[in-house]
Amino acid sequence: MNDKKKKAYIFGMIFALSNKLQIIGDKMDSSLTVKQWLFLVGVLKCESNSPTLSEIAAQIYSSRQNVKKTASILERQGFVLMEKDINDARMLRISLTDKCTAHLKQREKMELSFLQELFDGFKSDELSMLYEAIEKMEKNIIEMENIYEKKEK
Repeated sequence: MNDKKKKAYIFGMIFALSNKLQIIGDKMDSSLTVKQWLFLVGVLKCESNSPTLSEIAAQIYSSRQNVKKTASILERQGFVLMEKDINDARMLRISLTDKCTAHLKQREKMELSFLQELFDGFKSDELSMLYEAIEKMEKNIIEMENIYEKKEK
């Protein structure tokens, strides 16, 4: 297979595998979808204790609109609180509830098992190469995003 075909294959498989992972992940936990879990991880990875919707969106590479929709669903489930910023009422800040923290703690073993199964058979050097390749792709995508945003203006 030549490089052009490999690139096309990889491009298509990224989406196909993402869909498959979402389907499998959604079956793991009846309380949280994979996208909701990713949202919660985004909250945890943000520097501030109660990040804004925009900060979470940037963290998980999603739109603010999608993040707000997810936050609303998670708030109804009792996993997050959405509160207006004390200095700017236009900004919504998100914080995790005790119920959410307990649920995530309860999921830890299941998540570790999931990752173990997903990467079963991978050697350490293969994981390192895949990690580095994904980092390069992320960098390229961010550069492409900047180029396309400039074209839109």
